[in-house]
Amino acid sequence: MSVGKNIEHDSAYTHVTGESLFVDDRPMLKNEILVGVLGAPVSSGVIKNIDVTKALALEGILAIYTAKDFPQNKWGTIVQEQPILVDDVIGYIDEPMCLIAGINNEVIKRAKKLIEVQFVEQPAILNIDEAIKADKYICKAIAFKQGDADLALKNSPHVLRGAFECGGQEHFYMESQASIVYPLENGQLEVHSSSQHPTETQHVVAHALHLDFSQVVCVVKRMGGGFGGKESQAAHFAAMAALVAHKLKRPARLALSKDDDMVMTGKRHPCKNFYEVGFDNQGKILAFKAQIYVNGGAYTDLTPSILDRAMFHIDGCYFLENCHIEGRAVRTNQHSNTAFRGFGGPQGNMTMESVIEDIANFLKFDSFKIRRLNLYGIDSRNMTPYGQMVDNNVLPEIFDKLHKSSEYEKLSMEVLAFNQEQKGKLRGLSMTGCKFGIAFTARHLNQGNALVNVHIDGTIQVSTGATEMGQGVNTKIQQITAMAFGIDPKKVKVMATSTEKNHNTSPTAASSGTDINGAAALVACEKIVARLKMVAHYHFQGIVSNDLQELPEFDAAIDTDYIKLLDEKFIDSQKQKEIGFVDILKIAYFNRISLGDYAFYKTPGLGFDKKSLSGKAFNYYTNGAAVSLVEIDEYSGELKILRTDILMDLGRSINPGIDIGQVSGAFVQGMGWVSTENLFYHQSGKLLSHSPTTYKIPNVQDTPRVFNIELLENHSNVQNVLRSKAVGEPPLLLGASVWTAIKNALSYRSKGKLPHLSSPATHEVILMELSSYE
Repeated sequence: MSVGKNIEHDSAYTHVTGESLFVDDRPMLKNEILVGVLGAPVSSGVIKNIDVTKALALEGILAIYTAKDFPQNKWGTIVQEQPILVDDVIGYIDEPMCLIAGINNEVIKRAKKLIEVQFVEQPAILNIDEAIKADKYICKAIAFKQGDADLALKNSPHVLRGAFECGGQEHFYMESQASIVYPLENGQLEVHSSSQHPTETQHVVAHALHLDFSQVVCVVKRMGGGFGGKESQAAHFAAMAALVAHKLKRPARLALSKDDDMVMTGKRHPCKNFYEVGFDNQGKILAFKAQIYVNGGAYTDLTPSILDRAMFHIDGCYFLENCHIEGRAVRTNQHSNTAFRGFGGPQGNMTMESVIEDIANFLKFDSFKIRRLNLYGIDSRNMTPYGQMVDNNVLPEIFDKLHKSSEYEKLSMEVLAFNQEQKGKLRGLSMTGCKFGIAFTARHLNQGNALVNVHIDGTIQVSTGATEMGQGVNTKIQQITAMAFGIDPKKVKVMATSTEKNHNTSPTAASSGTDINGAAALVACEKIVARLKMVAHYHFQGIVSNDLQELPEFDAAIDTDYIKLLDEKFIDSQKQKEIGFVDILKIAYFNRISLGDYAFYKTPGLGFDKKSLSGKAFNYYTNGAAVSLVEIDEYSGELKILRTDILMDLGRSINPGIDIGQVSGAFVQGMGWVSTENLFYHQSGKLLSHSPTTYKIPNVQDTPRVFNIELLENHSNVQNVLRSKAVGEPPLLLGASVWTAIKNALSYRSKGKLPHLSSPATHEVILMELSSYE
């Protein structure tokens, strides 16, 4: 059986050998054009005139396009308000403003310097506080309420009030935004895009050029990383390349440099979350109030949904009997912030973990005690602030098992002894958890389809709406398909995603790529298998067809459960007969029985009413916990992560090797968000940390010296395909354990004060906090 085994990633060998084909690796055609993008000069202002005369005079420049060249210049996933190219009002500095079509990058760079822009600069809003003061909002969410938070606060023995601040995060995918568009006959376009959402790319391109959706095909073979940054924001860059291809009737290639990509595209949403928490002498939370503010940037993009998920996850793993949770998204003159792995969940979850660390420091308890006391219960204390029950709850089991396996008590005593005896070094220890809801919060996106074609040599092609960005979704679909037919996974090929084969697909996001598309593929496989079992039944019964009488395709009265598919054979479990998989396929083919099928899948039971706080927002929860041990140099603020232990509940894993890879990668990415990845802006709003030399993602020296990852055995998740659970986003939330461990370390020097720590806790931030205690 292929499921549950560590088969290699379907692109493992081609990645190593360099044969994997990404968008910009496609061979240049003889008449192909390159497309460059010029950004806006200021963060806020009005464009009066763009003079391209001098640039157009350069030899090798074929055309320059501005907003007026698009038949429809506005796009947006939720609200169509964002210009593909700046029309007159500038939303943020470096916002795409002009397209330059040229024969090479050198002449495009020269042309950028010759374009003259006349504009009137206006005051810019560049952070959350300024936006709140100016009353600039993208949206306001309906509050989540449970119990009576105000009364419970009033009656609480202890109350803490404060604000949690976390910065944005650059996606830093290895492959920048890239698209190639080939003009075809009759005005059709073939778009190859590094996109997590081929259907949206198809629709935005068609809409921008006033084409029918059927005139545009979007193809995605693979991406060199996405992390949410290519869910929505790949679409308008594809539209830019499409405009050039459509106008000049020549293939057009747009591949941003890393610097241009970083200044032009959105990031993870920075947040500033205000809170009040009431608790008793043991640390039990009695009341919680929060106001979440997310920085949406200049345009709406996916911000309302990201704000929702931040609100859905601010409870973390902990029951809040009395709570009131509000959320608002502010509008600023920064790049339009967008989806990022976790989609608002990390910003909400980390707020609660910070609060719990503060409660522990206030009461002078170990923070594990506070967390364990407040965990969601199994038979009671299991209702979320949005009215969904936490069923099949394994959080207590995870926390208890990890507490033991990580030797938490021993490590805690060692930290205490170390901090008392050592000079110049400081250690901290903390455990945090995650309870991540799996489903798109936009209900209509929880759907997918699959096309499965079985060839008479016993090999199979599968096409779904899932897009491969390195996370292994194709490999898991390959394994699911192989299991369904009882064949070697190497005989299954998952094809490039294309909107002509899989229509109206959802983005590969919300950790649901395998959930939705794998389930659709399985349904399609089962339809074919049912027909093949019928053929095998007739064969085992000695019924042979001839040219005049074909085998029936299906007979509901016949039970074929006695026929098993195993090791590329159809096996009669009653009479101990068998026939090869390929032999059955040939019989089916000669009897004109279909060897292909299409299937549609929608996640059942979903439906959440915000107004009444009723219904089911998520299909299930992926749970986990992490313990991190850190060491700080008190003279430089330098951070080292000495050890991290993670325990994840991923249900019945389809591919444990890929899942453990996703857990480790997500944790490191989350760890980077909270410790090193600082987006630094000039006072003008210009992003200064826009390259690998100025933006610090974690490297191998930053990862934990001891790194233990274990998957919890759990077969209870009947809601999802083959009882598996999603893995893409949830483990990123566990990176917070590094930040709370830093907070724990600082508490040993804070002289009774609660450490005030923003995120990311860079070396400079840590050093400044230590300095404040002197």
